[in-house]
Amino acid sequence: MDEAEAADAFPGTPDAFQRLWTPHRMVYIDGQDKPIDAGKAECPFCRAPGRSDEDGLLVHRGTLAYVVLNLYPYNPGHLLICPYRHVAWYTDLTDAERDEIGALTAQAFRALTAASAPDGFNTGMNQGVVAGAGIAAHLHQHVVPRWKGDANFFPILAQTKAVPQVLGDTRDRLARVWEG
Repeated sequence: MDEAEAADAFPGTPDAFQRLWTPHRMVYIDGQDKPIDAGKAECPFCRAPGRSDEDGLLVHRGTLAYVVLNLYPYNPGHLLICPYRHVAWYTDLTDAERDEIGALTAQAFRALTAASAPDGFNTGMNQGVVAGAGIAAHLHQHVVPRWKGDANFFPILAQTKAVPQVLGDTRDRLARVWEG
């Protein structure tokens, strides 16, 4: 690289920000774990129940739906509640599936409270790609534990999230308290 290509040679005023480089996030940005099509064979939510709980990061297996840790969490303990059936829309669920997803959501709140005492929760579904669903072909409900101060300077100033616990440890902790 010659001097003209050096980063400090680009036009503009350098800012005062330090950089926390997170190249491991590029696998998500580049779509490494996203299905190449909307079919069941490529769907990570269809494949997860076929793995061991530890390998699949499953916290609980219900009759019609299961609970799994988000592979790219917003916060430690970020859970996804998924029907086993490959459906995209909330309106495609049966009454029994909707009931079980609701019951698992309530149990997720209880288990997360017992495991890590959050101060609140965000919960919801992104229906369709335009609504933000990363995997739109298989419905999944997010349950995100929140703590006072978890929106500290890192995400606000550096667009970076410090996640203090590895996923396997989080799964183990939640699985231990799931049944109460």
